[in-house]
Amino acid sequence: MAALTATMQQNHRECDELFSNAEEAAAKGDWSAAEQAWQAFAKKLDTHITVKEEGILFPAIEAVNGPMGPTQMMRAEHEQMRALVSQLDDAVKAKDKQQYLGLSETLMMLMQQHNMKEEQILYPMIERSVPDASELLKQV
Repeated sequence: MAALTATMQQNHRECDELFSNAEEAAAKGDWSAAEQAWQAFAKKLDTHITVKEEGILFPAIEAVNGPMGPTQMMRAEHEQMRALVSQLDDAVKAKDKQQYLGLSETLMMLMQQHNMKEEQILYPMIERSVPDASELLKQV
């Protein structure tokens, strides 16, 4: 596995772990721990999609290949994730376990499908088209 894919895959796993911690705490009704874990997840996810992908990687491949379907699709999915994150923020603040757990299941499924497309298709495509892509991420 090439460096960029490995780095971003590891970033996905770190997000997954933080997400799981928040979900576990919410399921137990430990809203203090849930809020702390949720905020850590939301910040990590935002850095991943806004800074690393939309801010660095997507523009780098689009500079080589022009606007492409894969990056446009990923951006659309990022918007879906942001909307769910906003709704989950509200559920955490309201300490609404049912709402939180329902929304978190939806977000988890979306993230799993999204991450698989990035790891199997988009990141390898970026590595082939932008040889210094891993170096670009060192700015973050």
